[in-house]
Amino acid sequence: MRRVEVAIIGSGPAGLAAAKPLLDAGAKVLMIDRSDMLGGQLTKQTHMFFGSEKQHASKRGIDILKLMVDEIQYHENLTVLTETTVVGLYQDRVISCVKHDEYFKIQADYILVASGASEKSLPFENNDLPGVYAAGAVQTLMNVYGVKPGERVLMIGSGNIGLIVSYQLMQAGVEVPMLLEAADTIGGYLVHASKIRRLGVDIRTNMSVKRAIGKASVEAAEIWRLDKHWQGIPGTEEIVPCDTICLSVGLAPLTELLQQAGADIKYVRELGGNVPIINKKYQTSLENVYTCGDVAGIEEASSAMISGEIAGLEIARSAGYKIDNIDQHISRLHDDLTNLRNGPHGEKIRIGLEKVGVK
Repeated sequence: MRRVEVAIIGSGPAGLAAAKPLLDAGAKVLMIDRSDMLGGQLTKQTHMFFGSEKQHASKRGIDILKLMVDEIQYHENLTVLTETTVVGLYQDRVISCVKHDEYFKIQADYILVASGASEKSLPFENNDLPGVYAAGAVQTLMNVYGVKPGERVLMIGSGNIGLIVSYQLMQAGVEVPMLLEAADTIGGYLVHASKIRRLGVDIRTNMSVKRAIGKASVEAAEIWRLDKHWQGIPGTEEIVPCDTICLSVGLAPLTELLQQAGADIKYVRELGGNVPIINKKYQTSLENVYTCGDVAGIEEASSAMISGEIAGLEIARSAGYKIDNIDQHISRLHDDLTNLRNGPHGEKIRIGLEKVGVK
């Protein structure tokens, strides 16, 4: 069985941000990712980031990815395993992996789980028809492979991803006649909503999709209004011609590995679902097992980067590496997180973190 000092599961913004301080401190790091390239969600994010300059504000996600990868990829202490799926995580810090047809195990002194999140779906009639996509799949098709998912897309969900993907679809020449939001208010930044409204997208709140219509693939969608209990109101149905239904209805933290290893987990609606109980060091209830990014609670990529850097620094310190002014550095990073979580859009995150004991 292979033995490593630090294993990072996931190479998205959180995992990449954690790797740099560990490598800078002198730790030997193994990074594992099931994709064929590093970067996670950053590989398909062509929009410009908000936030502060320290978190690469005004840069596109794909450009941020290049900056972060360039900082670490040639480091002599970094080993990368791509196209490798972690299928098991155990209390003795043994990781089971599958790469192509090979099965193998790795034991690590420290493990950082930065596995991110999966997209939530939406139950409605015929939601398994070809032409029903999650927003991340649409981004992958367009921004990674240059393939349009369809010609006329009905968008479901007004969070930032739904709003941004709607704009990206229109940039690619795809018609987006309508965006539906089940809540009574738009979930994402109003600047994104205003942009697509100006381009002709009809944004409707308190509405959702009732069923997809079609035989071999989506040909139209039946939509309806929702009452205050989120139930469809009979008699409010209408038909929207479309060949694609894009679902942007939230993310759920990928905590299955941590649950398998026996980490303390709690369901917190404000953080997206089941999340690990962690302290301010991003350490789980398991010895020498840390976590960061969306797997610890759904936030923006900027927050994932900061949490990853904190976790990397804390692991390096726990492993005995000396880092100049580490307390001041970590304190500034926590201040940056606090600033990102300020305001109305951060209220949900603040409530969720209090529920898991992190303030």
